[in-house]
Amino acid sequence: MKVLKLIRPAVQADGGDLEFVDVTPEGKVQIRLHGACVGCPSSLITLQVGIERNLKAHVPEVTGVEAID
Repeated sequence: MKVLKLIRPAVQADGGDLEFVDVTPEGKVQIRLHGACVGCPSSLITLQVGIERNLKAHVPEVTGVEAID
Protein backbone atom coordinates (compact mmCIF):
# COMPACT_ATOMS: atom_id res chain seq x y z
CA MET A 1 0.00 0.00 0.00
CA LYS A 2 1.40 3.37 -1.01
CA VAL A 3 0.05 5.04 2.12
CA LEU A 4 2.17 2.80 4.33
CA LYS A 5 5.26 3.99 2.46
CA LEU A 6 4.41 7.51 3.62
CA ILE A 7 4.02 6.40 7.25
CA ARG A 8 7.01 4.05 7.39
CA PRO A 9 9.75 6.73 7.78
CA ALA A 10 8.14 8.03 11.00
CA VAL A 11 8.00 4.51 12.42
CA GLN A 12 11.58 3.80 11.34
CA ALA A 13 12.77 7.02 12.99
CA ASP A 14 11.77 5.48 16.33
CA GLY A 15 13.67 2.25 15.60
CA GLY A 16 10.69 0.25 14.39
CA ASP A 17 9.24 -0.85 11.12
CA LEU A 18 5.97 -2.14 9.73
CA GLU A 19 4.97 -4.65 7.12
CA PHE A 20 1.67 -4.87 5.24
CA VAL A 21 0.32 -8.41 5.58
CA ASP A 22 -3.25 -8.50 4.29
CA VAL A 23 -6.67 -6.86 4.15
CA THR A 24 -9.59 -8.86 5.51
CA PRO A 25 -12.87 -9.06 3.57
CA GLU A 26 -14.26 -6.63 6.18
CA GLY A 27 -11.64 -4.02 5.27
CA LYS A 28 -9.35 -4.44 8.28
CA VAL A 29 -5.68 -3.95 7.37
CA GLN A 30 -3.30 -6.40 9.01
CA ILE A 31 0.14 -5.04 9.86
CA ARG A 32 3.19 -6.80 11.29
CA LEU A 33 5.35 -4.62 13.53
CA HIS A 34 9.13 -5.05 13.66
CA GLY A 35 12.08 -3.72 15.63
CA ALA A 36 11.43 -1.38 18.53
CA CYS A 37 7.68 -1.52 17.85
CA VAL A 38 7.45 -5.14 19.00
CA GLY A 39 6.20 -5.14 22.57
CA CYS A 40 6.29 -1.34 22.84
CA PRO A 41 3.39 0.06 24.89
CA SER A 42 3.10 2.96 22.44
CA SER A 43 2.60 0.69 19.43
CA LEU A 44 -1.17 0.56 20.00
CA ILE A 45 -1.31 4.36 19.91
CA THR A 46 0.86 4.37 16.79
CA LEU A 47 -1.50 1.90 15.13
CA GLN A 48 -4.67 3.79 16.03
CA VAL A 49 -3.59 7.41 15.76
CA GLY A 50 -0.85 7.29 13.16
CA ILE A 51 -1.43 4.35 10.87
CA GLU A 52 -5.19 3.77 11.05
CA ARG A 53 -6.12 7.45 10.77
CA ASN A 54 -3.86 7.93 7.74
CA LEU A 55 -5.07 4.78 6.02
CA LYS A 56 -8.73 5.70 6.52
CA ALA A 57 -8.09 9.20 5.20
CA HIS A 58 -6.50 7.87 2.00
CA VAL A 59 -8.45 4.62 1.57
CA PRO A 60 -12.08 5.01 2.69
CA GLU A 61 -12.71 1.25 2.41
CA VAL A 62 -10.39 0.60 5.36
CA THR A 63 -12.42 -0.15 8.49
CA GLY A 64 -9.53 -0.57 10.90
CA VAL A 65 -5.97 -1.74 11.49
CA GLU A 66 -4.68 -4.61 13.58
CA ALA A 67 -1.20 -5.82 14.45
CA ILE A 68 -0.57 -9.51 13.93
CA ASP A 69 2.34 -11.74 14.90
